Amino acid sequence: MAKMKTAKKTTRKATDFDRWLSATYGDNGSFTALVVLVRIEEPQVLPLASTFLNIVGDEVIWAEVAALFAGAGQAWDGAAFFAQTDADGPLENGEARGRLRALEGRIDADRLVINQGDFFDAKGRRLKVEEISPN
Repeated sequence: MAKMKTAKKTTRKATDFDRWLSATYGDNGSFTALVVLVRIEEPQVLPLASTFLNIVGDEVIWAEVAALFAGAGQAWDGAAFFAQTDADGPLENGEARGRLRALEGRIDADRLVINQGDFFDAKGRRLKVEEISPN
C-alpha cells in the first residue's frame, strides 16, 4: 500500500495591504480601486503613475499586486488605493477614468490627499504622508 504525502501548507504573513483588501471587500463587495504609484524622496512624495483596478474578490495578495506594478516601468516606493463603488459595485471604466483624473488633480494640488486613501509601501506596509512645518 502506497502512502500519499500531504503537501505542507505554506503560511505567509499577511501584509497591511492584505488585511485592508479583505476588510474593504468584506464591507463593500466588489469595488474599483483608484491607484496612484509614488516615489518617496524625503521630504517629498512624487506621483509617478496612476491606474484603476476592479476588485472582484479578496484572494489577491500584495506580492501579486506589487508584481503587476513592476510593469509600470518606473521605480516606485508606495501605492495609494482609493476604494470606489457605484450602486452596483465597481465603477464603469469611463466613470473610473474621470474619478482618477480628478484624484490626480487633487493630489497634485495637495499631497496630503493621499491620506484620504489607503497608502502602502513596496512591502505592503501602511504609510502616511505627514505635513512638514515650515522652519
